[in-house]
Amino acid sequence: MHTMATTYNTQEEFEQVMSQCRNLFADKLHDYGAAWRVLRTETLTDQLFIKAARIRSIQTKGCSMVDEGIVPEFIGLVNYSLVGLIQLDLGVAEVEDLTQEKALELYDAKAREAQELMLRKNHDYNEAWRAMRVSSYVDLIYMKIFRTKQIEDLDGTTRVSEGIAANYMDIMNYAVFGLIKLTLEQD
Repeated sequence: MHTMATTYNTQEEFEQVMSQCRNLFADKLHDYGAAWRVLRTETLTDQLFIKAARIRSIQTKGCSMVDEGIVPEFIGLVNYSLVGLIQLDLGVAEVEDLTQEKALELYDAKAREAQELMLRKNHDYNEAWRAMRVSSYVDLIYMKIFRTKQIEDLDGTTRVSEGIAANYMDIMNYAVFGLIKLTLEQD
């Protein structure tokens, strides 16, 4: 547990983690192009589900059969959430229709939006996420995925709930918190 005297720079930590996520996104763009443009948001939600389910499984079982930890899965949650936000804005393409430069520009814009949201919420919640367990982030991500699936099943029509984009933003930000805890914080 952290003491109240500790000073944090959440914005800087967020940017460090996002740099790691962006670098992997850029490398995959180089290798695959923007082939993800053909994915429907429902498919991206299912990808998020797979990532969160694997993290929960590893946390519950205490080990994995595939020699990869949970950090790559959290990075996947960040990147698929951002791809989902881009797809919500652009719609699904029938072919890859973005240059690497344009895809990175869109990625950066959505990452900035998510960061701004996180900073506003972090101000109001007073760094409460730091006292949470990584497993709690995963559970909240998991719940938000199920909420998103329900909203998709309702064709995006909700009565009182935020929409799919808000859930993708929250999933991304919880994943960033997990990455900060797993890769940057040291007790």
